[in-house]
Amino acid sequence: MTLHQTNLTTAELRAIDAAHHLHPFTDTKGLNAEGARVIVKAKGVHLWDSEGNQIIDGMSGLWNVNIGYGREEIVEVVAQQMRELPFYNTFFKTTHLPAIELSRLLAEVTPPQFSRVFFTGSGSESNDTIIRMVRHYWAAQDKPGKSTIIARKNGYHGSTIGGASLGGMTPMHAQGGLPIPGIVHIAQPYWYAEGGDRSPEEFGLWAARELERTIDELGADAIAAFIAEPIQGAGAVVIPPATYWPEIQRICRERDILLVSDEVICGFGRTGEWFGCEYFGVQPDIMAMAKGISSGYLPIGGVMVTEKVAEVIANAGDFNHGYTYSGHPACAAAAIANIKILREEKIVERVKSDIGPYMQKQWLALGDHPMVGEARMVGLIGALELTPNKKTRASWPVETGTVGLIARDFSFQNGLVMRATRDTLIIAPPLVISHEEVDALIAAAKKTLDDSWAEVKRRGYV
Repeated sequence: MTLHQTNLTTAELRAIDAAHHLHPFTDTKGLNAEGARVIVKAKGVHLWDSEGNQIIDGMSGLWNVNIGYGREEIVEVVAQQMRELPFYNTFFKTTHLPAIELSRLLAEVTPPQFSRVFFTGSGSESNDTIIRMVRHYWAAQDKPGKSTIIARKNGYHGSTIGGASLGGMTPMHAQGGLPIPGIVHIAQPYWYAEGGDRSPEEFGLWAARELERTIDELGADAIAAFIAEPIQGAGAVVIPPATYWPEIQRICRERDILLVSDEVICGFGRTGEWFGCEYFGVQPDIMAMAKGISSGYLPIGGVMVTEKVAEVIANAGDFNHGYTYSGHPACAAAAIANIKILREEKIVERVKSDIGPYMQKQWLALGDHPMVGEARMVGLIGALELTPNKKTRASWPVETGTVGLIARDFSFQNGLVMRATRDTLIIAPPLVISHEEVDALIAAAKKTLDDSWAEVKRRGYV
């Protein structure tokens, strides 16, 4: 008998979970003492827990359920594929129909410089693949010394050894002997927290030129690639100043450095363009993707490469890299159906011209709240910086703990999933959210700010 066939209470389900389940990015002892939230179903932009509470999923699962929950078209396509060919690999000179069709679709929807894809199972696998691919690319051209990859502090590129090394998250580097050799981190373009007295435009140029300074210090003949998210998602939805990305592209082009855009969060419509690099007008050589490629219905990822990169890899003999589930038939079928929905329902266009501007207006207005130092949003990805002093952009004193977690917990109580990164609340709802659902989300966010402000005052933090 499965748990679906039982009438176990929430407490009983939590006890089983605590006894057997190690959660990702979690203080296990603390979670087991509190008890995990048990989600039992979802539809559209809403979740329901085991207590019957309806919750707005303001984080699209984990940035990935772009088309919302409960799309029967994907369920049916996957079921049919499972009946026909539940699995076969793409090793041994073999391919299959879903892999062929998805690769063609991706070549159509990605920026025009991209022509080929290497399939993976996740964003972490995509970024691990990129480490090996860019080093192999230069070695195949008799430049094995071009092996160092430059990334950003506070960037996020997954939690595998390679992905976490590319990422610039200090708590992740503190566990497991990371980062691995050959990866260097530079400043992030986080004006609100680190811009000081510079204008956003000045700070954007300064942050971009940190790349230039690092390349010149190490020597361009030692640098393989620069990798970054168009907008840093897990890092607190860091939206670079407008001056940043054009300067980054200039530097990479002038110094013959591959430019890699990590589109795991920004890809497939989140910014109002199909890909975040398009929003910023950048033409990368390589793109990592996952999450929104299938809207989370099944796990799949990929690495898009330009013809320039693909030709070198293709002509260099075996690329000794791959995964059992590269191009998994059922996962590829889910991605195909998802991309067709995005296209046929013009969901990306709607984010750009309708629901995105509608939500942005209300979200940015939350910046007037006394607890909010900055409200920012592009497309349907946004953040609220929580501060005790709006004028100075001050951080909360360390001894107060994490004020963001106080606000996050109130948000859950108010029927809205928002995420806290340090003292920043972040949000990224499904792209299919309606005007009425945006109104409800904003109302819950406003109540969360009011509740949190009252609580920090009660504790004497302000």
